[in-house]
Amino acid sequence: MRLFLPVALVLCAAALCALPAVAAELESPYTDPSAPWLRGNLHTHTTNSDGRQAPQAVVDEYAGMGYDFLMLSDHDQLTDPASVDPKGMVMIPGNEISAKGPHLLHVNATKKIEPDRDRQKVLDAIAADRGFAVMNHPNWTKNYNHCDLALLEQLNGYAGIEIFNGVILVLEGSEYATDKWDRLLAQGKRVWGFATDDSHDNGHRGLGWVMVQTGDRTPDGIADAMRRGSFYASTGVTFDEISVEGLTVRVRAANAQKLRVFGSLGRMQATADGTEITHTVNPEKAGNYVRVEAYGAGSAIAWTQPLFVKN
Repeated sequence: MRLFLPVALVLCAAALCALPAVAAELESPYTDPSAPWLRGNLHTHTTNSDGRQAPQAVVDEYAGMGYDFLMLSDHDQLTDPASVDPKGMVMIPGNEISAKGPHLLHVNATKKIEPDRDRQKVLDAIAADRGFAVMNHPNWTKNYNHCDLALLEQLNGYAGIEIFNGVILVLEGSEYATDKWDRLLAQGKRVWGFATDDSHDNGHRGLGWVMVQTGDRTPDGIADAMRRGSFYASTGVTFDEISVEGLTVRVRAANAQKLRVFGSLGRMQATADGTEITHTVNPEKAGNYVRVEAYGAGSAIAWTQPLFVKN
C-alpha cells in the first residue's frame, strides 16, 4: 500500500489538473433587452415638508416632462400617492428619512419608518417592509461628508447610493459621489448608483433621473427592477444598448460623445470617442467589476450599473 498510495495521489492530481477551467464572465443586471425603459425620479419634495409647491403641482410638472414614474419623498412623512391625480404616471410610495442622521430614501414604503440615530436600525426596519433604501447625497456639505465612507462601509442592507443629486448644484459639496461608490464596490458591496433631482421647487426638475428596464408598470414592478439593478442613472445621456457576452461589454448611446469603462476603484480600462464602446474585460486589471460612463453635450452623463466579474 505504501508503494501505490503516492501513485494514486499523483493520478488524482493529474486528473484534477486536466479539468477545464471555469471561464470568468460578467454578471449583468440587464437581462431583458426587450423590456421598455421607464424614466423616473425618486427624490422629490412638496409643501408637505420643505418643498415650495403642493403635491399636485409637482406631479403635474413631472407628468408634463414625460416622466413615467415619480416618488414624492417628503421629509420624515409619507405623502399618500392616492392624494394626487398621477396624470398617467406610476406613483411610488416613499419618503426621505432625515432626522437624527444621514438622509436616506425609503422606496416603495408601506408604512412610515421612524428616524433613529442608529441608521442600521432604520435600514433593518426598511428591510422588514417591502421597500428598499438609498443613501442620499453622500458628498453634500463643504467637507463632502454628509454620509462619510466609513459609515457607508459599516452599514448593511441599503440598495444603493445617490451618485448624482441635482439640488447639490446650488449647495455646498459635490453633486457627484462616484468616488465613494467605487470604493464600496471594490470592497465587494453590491450597491447600485442612483441619480435624482432632490427637487424642492420647479428649478430643480429634470436634473438627474433613473431609467428602469421593466415591462411591469406598477410600483412593485418598478421597485423590484431597481432592486435587481435593472436601471441606469442619467443627467442627459440615453443608453440605446447595454449588452454583455462573456467578458465583453458593449454600450451604445446615440447622444454620447465619449464613453469610458471603469474598473475597481474607478481605474479607467478603456475609452472611445463617439457613440459606442466595446471592451473585453481583463479581470486581473479590472478587479471585481466594471461600469460604463457616457458623456454627452455639456455636463450630460449616464452611468451603467456595475457588471460584476463572476468566476
